[in-house]
Amino acid sequence: MGMRFVCLLLAAGAVYAQSDPRPAFEAAFIKANTTASGDSSTHGTKGQIVLVNQSLKRLVERAYNVKPFQVAAPEWTENVRFDITAKYPEGAKNSDRPAMLRTLLEDRFKLATHSETRELPGFALVVAKGGLKIKPVEKGSDSGTSNNSSDNLETFKATTISMQGFADFLARRLGSTVIDRTNSEGVYSFELRWVLDDPSGGGAVDREAGAFAAIQDAIASIGLRLQAAKVPVEMIVVDRIERVPTEN
Repeated sequence: MGMRFVCLLLAAGAVYAQSDPRPAFEAAFIKANTTASGDSSTHGTKGQIVLVNQSLKRLVERAYNVKPFQVAAPEWTENVRFDITAKYPEGAKNSDRPAMLRTLLEDRFKLATHSETRELPGFALVVAKGGLKIKPVEKGSDSGTSNNSSDNLETFKATTISMQGFADFLARRLGSTVIDRTNSEGVYSFELRWVLDDPSGGGAVDREAGAFAAIQDAIASIGLRLQAAKVPVEMIVVDRIERVPTEN
């Protein structure tokens, strides 16, 4: 009877392990990064992903596939950084990768979150008074964007992008919520350039204001503008996360 009870427990444990529905990496190695470098990178080799010098907050953003301002987390999570090498299971889908990282954070950093909608100050992308100055193009297979900086000149190039896609770019570039209220259908191809003030001069607030003004002028050339608005934002709120992960 005792032996049978032990076997039943083992069997139950095996069933529980197999029934975990969360996508997960086959293996993962986590190491604290104490270089104090501001540089970070992400690259993959066959069957794995390598994350270098990523802040804990950035890892949460990646795990939920959201923008930086959509994560409400303790301030210290922006300063604690890690290197992670994780192996994908055979046949893993690209769409499962954020969930795999989420599972890793839950298991190794005891991450617990909840989602809520908050009204935050942001911007609406709207058509300027003179009307849109670009016309829709046919959707192609080479759609995408590129954003390059050289000294204080920034160049943004879009190929068959929707206005929602452009609003998403602006949100990431400005670090604020931007919603599309252009009511413009279709996709567009265009190139914008703007000159920023000396990035080494002034404080962070001055640089952000300068960037906003430069971008506002640039998008005016294609008949768009940004206007201040209160917008609903779906937030990921971190309820719990530990500074030190469980051992590899």
